[in-house]
Amino acid sequence: MPEGDTLFRIARTLRPIMREQTIQAARRGRDWFRIDADSFVGRVVTEVEARGKHLLIHLDDGRAIHSHLGMTGSWHVYHPGQPWLKPVRRAALVFELAEWTIVCFSPKSLETLSPMGLRQQSYLRNLGPDLLSPDFDEEAALARYRFHGELPIGEAVMDQTLACGIGNEYKSEILFLERLDPFRPVEQMSDEQVLSLLRRARWLMHRNLRGGPRQTRFGHGKARVWVYGRAGEECYECGTAIQMRRQGDLGRSTYWCPACQSSSCPPEGKRG
Repeated sequence: MPEGDTLFRIARTLRPIMREQTIQAARRGRDWFRIDADSFVGRVVTEVEARGKHLLIHLDDGRAIHSHLGMTGSWHVYHPGQPWLKPVRRAALVFELAEWTIVCFSPKSLETLSPMGLRQQSYLRNLGPDLLSPDFDEEAALARYRFHGELPIGEAVMDQTLACGIGNEYKSEILFLERLDPFRPVEQMSDEQVLSLLRRARWLMHRNLRGGPRQTRFGHGKARVWVYGRAGEECYECGTAIQMRRQGDLGRSTYWCPACQSSSCPPEGKRG
């Protein structure tokens, strides 16, 4: 599932391949009729950047190609003639460079933005501080959390307008590690609890930039995660059955340990 660290790695992969390269050919998938792929031909890529869960490919005419991968989208890089790992029918956009073929598969959204459109695009304009940014502003993120104090913390961490980059897997894992009840309103948390959560998220996301399967559980055997996807199984810490409940307007799954994530239990790494 693409989260902020996934997009950061995608941008890091595409940047040296695409930057300062001329797009020699481009074509769109049949379901993406709003993308004028022909208009990209002859344009030079000036930058590739990730903003939270969004990817932007900037062109020398000021436009930007904006993608959001959703649950199943991905960007792939191939040598010319190399077999693709996904079916052609899932390709939304294909770029041909001098030495590479770049393919975007099954994005949730894909659009071309003019310079003004880039400034006004609602998703991008409203994003909170990026957790993977080297100049991440903790105080700005904290202020946004405080402004939405009525939200349960399990919904707040998924709200990209508060701080961007956390997805559903990180949500459950970070709340477990911080021993926070996912259904507890933000207004019942201290500033230090919110900041500790954000710092934990940044640490885990940066650690996972190394590549490989995402991992939030280290030094405790083969299991990569603490609670995510483990409904009904025993908690590794206390043996209580892990619970799952749908949360928020989109009904996203939240996994938690009702014993460990009580208000009286200190975060992992801060006990005794």
